[in-house]
Amino acid sequence: MRKRRDGEVFRITGARQGLAEDVRGRQRRYVISMSLRTVAVIAAALLWNVERHVAIVALVLGMTLPYIAVVIANAGRENAPGLPSTFVTPPARPMIAPPAHDRAEAGAEDAPADSGAPRGEPGDRL
Repeated sequence: MRKRRDGEVFRITGARQGLAEDVRGRQRRYVISMSLRTVAVIAAALLWNVERHVAIVALVLGMTLPYIAVVIANAGRENAPGLPSTFVTPPARPMIAPPAHDRAEAGAEDAPADSGAPRGEPGDRL
């Protein structure tokens, strides 16, 4: 005989990614952003006497990237609104119909009240 479990079933695909993986991803995004900032500041220093307009754009980019990198790195863990529900409802078991001779007996006893038979007036005795 099989044990019957009526509890909810957890779906593993609805689980978040691990904390270590999340932190590693944030660190990677931060290092990439700060590397771009370093390249922008070096480009601004090299281009200052050659192309001043490009150097100013690179300098502004180098000044704003740290703020953007910190905001992106501290954005928090991902939300998973598109994932399915974490609970799976168990499938409904189909009812087994009673044997045909039981249905015939039950049908005769449980005839509906409005079976087309003439009704008496209120107050008539049956």
